[in-house]
Amino acid sequence: MAISFYDLSVASFRQTVSAVAGFLDRAAKHCAETHADPDDFVDARLFEDMAPFHFQIEALAHHSVWGLEAVRSGVFGPPALVGPIPFVELQAMIAEAVTALEAFTPEEVNSWAGKDLDLQIGPRRLRFTSETFILSFSLPNFHFHAVTAYDILRMRGVPIGKRDYEGQLRIRQD
Repeated sequence: MAISFYDLSVASFRQTVSAVAGFLDRAAKHCAETHADPDDFVDARLFEDMAPFHFQIEALAHHSVWGLEAVRSGVFGPPALVGPIPFVELQAMIAEAVTALEAFTPEEVNSWAGKDLDLQIGPRRLRFTSETFILSFSLPNFHFHAVTAYDILRMRGVPIGKRDYEGQLRIRQD
């Protein structure tokens, strides 16, 4: 059976966004158990020249939901840093992304396959199809930000592992 555009995009985003929601919950629980402040994660970075934790969460939400909206509309804008926001608002942002992803239907998303989408980044104009935009731009950026957020939490002592990052695997139903 061929894989659908919906499965390549929405189902892939949902798996990881749901996993991120889970490891954010684990971080909040860890903070409650250790009497730490989860807002201490908000500005944490792996390296000084990397974007902070809050941007990682903002960007992965953006690349999932707004990546799909870009395919629908033909226009994509990079996420803007909105500044540090409280940890609970980052959790809410991810919950909203899950809800938004659940609202997309397979019929709707599959109808966007093959559409053209041009992306302007500074002086560069990148010409994509719906599929190449999701597979070669949006998903790699999305996963970069998701794993960076995961790594920041791990670096700060949150007890999460690979299975937390994987989320609910889409296994074969025999």
